[in-house]
Amino acid sequence: MSKRIITINRMYGSNGRIIGKALAEEMGIGFYDRELIEMASSKKQVPLSQFAEVDEKRPSPWGFPIDSELQLGVDRYPIPMNDVLFGIQREIILSLSDQEDCVIVGRCANNILTDHALKVFIYAPFEDRVQTVMKRLDREEKSARKLVKRMDKERRAYFEFFTDQKWLDMGQYDLCIDSSKFSQEEVVKILKEAAMKK
Repeated sequence: MSKRIITINRMYGSNGRIIGKALAEEMGIGFYDRELIEMASSKKQVPLSQFAEVDEKRPSPWGFPIDSELQLGVDRYPIPMNDVLFGIQREIILSLSDQEDCVIVGRCANNILTDHALKVFIYAPFEDRVQTVMKRLDREEKSARKLVKRMDKERRAYFEFFTDQKWLDMGQYDLCIDSSKFSQEEVVKILKEAAMKK
């Protein structure tokens, strides 16, 4: 029997992570976001801080430090830590999809699990996301605006680098929701109903 998997890609400040966690709790299933970095760190005995630094970021085109034996390929050619982490997280995501029902946030999971997942994209207007970040992180408006722009840019670059797909191509998702139009409870209800039909 195939597992019930929900992948969530999200714009920064759209509350995608919070919604994903609430959905997992509502459905009584696993939730994986930062947990994937922790699992990768444990699996390969790499300090969590090293993986956290490159999580959901594309490799730098200007070179990178070699901090681990894992970064040397079979031909001893150096590999960016971003690529190493992506490969490990890909293995973990594929393994999880075979083992349990779960919600997976980010990490190109919608592209990795092409067939048997409900693929969701959560977004909201820029101004709404700025206000959310200001409240959540207690930031000034100018700082929040910069952060939202930077995080969206990083997520887009990461996704497009590792998938060769456009992050905002809504055709690759089963469901796209503007989280500013509904309460969190309403979004969770919509996603739960969609997941049960998948």
